[in-house]
Amino acid sequence: MLSPYRSLLAVPGARRFLIGSVVGRLGGAMFGVAVVAMISGRRGSFSLAGAVSAGGLVVLALTASPIGRLVDRFGQRRVAVPLAVWAVVWDVAVVVASMLDAPAWVLFATYGLSAIVTETASLSRTRWAYLLAGQPDRLHTAMSLEQVLDECAFVVGPVIAILLATSVLPEAGFIAAALLYVVGSLVFVSARDSEPKPHPHRAADGRGVARNPAVVVVAIVMVLTGGVFGSNEVVTLAFCGEHGHKDLSGVVLALFALGSGTSAVIFGARELGGSLARALSLGTAAMCVLEVPVLLAHNLVVLAAVLLVAGLATAPTLITSMKLSQLLVPAHQVNESVGLVFTGVVIGVAAGSAIGGSVVQRWGADTAYLVPVVSAAGAALLAALAFPLLRRASPAASQ
Repeated sequence: MLSPYRSLLAVPGARRFLIGSVVGRLGGAMFGVAVVAMISGRRGSFSLAGAVSAGGLVVLALTASPIGRLVDRFGQRRVAVPLAVWAVVWDVAVVVASMLDAPAWVLFATYGLSAIVTETASLSRTRWAYLLAGQPDRLHTAMSLEQVLDECAFVVGPVIAILLATSVLPEAGFIAAALLYVVGSLVFVSARDSEPKPHPHRAADGRGVARNPAVVVVAIVMVLTGGVFGSNEVVTLAFCGEHGHKDLSGVVLALFALGSGTSAVIFGARELGGSLARALSLGTAAMCVLEVPVLLAHNLVVLAAVLLVAGLATAPTLITSMKLSQLLVPAHQVNESVGLVFTGVVIGVAAGSAIGGSVVQRWGADTAYLVPVVSAAGAALLAALAFPLLRRASPAASQ
């Protein structure tokens, strides 16, 4: 089963950019939790910490697609290196503001500015699309590998951030996240032989991918899918707390990630038959069906089992969406398209967290699990309705 993945490491330049990507995305996965742990630990305010973290997510989401357009035009290295320096400056400012007990608006401003970055996970996916052009089976495996790496980062990263923030000093987790992100980004762009060629004239003159209806549909499906993730996380934290086992919430959420990571490995090792439009419809439908039983979970054991199974459908949906984001546009718009779809996930996670938390506050965790169920149902419905559009727009996906 693992032989398709091993073959990817033989691709020239793949090992170096993968190492950089792993380190960089580990740091990226730590930032949200690290800033919450830092501010709450230093000031005792979870509401301020959550608001600052959400503000950074909004900036990250709003800038992802424009930055992707710049990458298409000038190349990954010429955009990522200056933004890595930019990130270091503002990360230092965030830490100083926290330690000096600066006004809240300073935290919002500095953390928001620090979130204007390139995402190594997105850049890594576009490298695979460039290196494996015309090899749909291997590209399918590469996208699955990327999803596995994402799952691992979001399981391990927050644990490291919280451990450092609680055992060293409140800013330690954030400092570690910044160092990992910057080092990973620089190692990533140092693999110059695998970098996609920029398209300066076509990227500058072509219309934006936001005017491509098929890409917009995929991005909205990702908003709803992100809503499943964000609301599941917040509601599960509340559910475990209501049942007197808040300390086990990380274990329960890790099982959800384990289910997703396992399905990514299996999904990537198999050849994908039929069109990607069909795969997206089936994936979102499965995500909805497997999420519904969470409404019947009234103890932690059942909840853990249900979320483990529910996680099995999320990775195929994400993998398929990322492949579509690359195949629905010409080569000179791949980074911008991936950035737009990634924006959808980020917005969905933030919105799902906010809505899920609001419903928990009013009606409790049991009722709040309606949020991820409704979000998954919306994704399935939209994918089904858009099936003809996506099938027509992505002939290359029907390999």
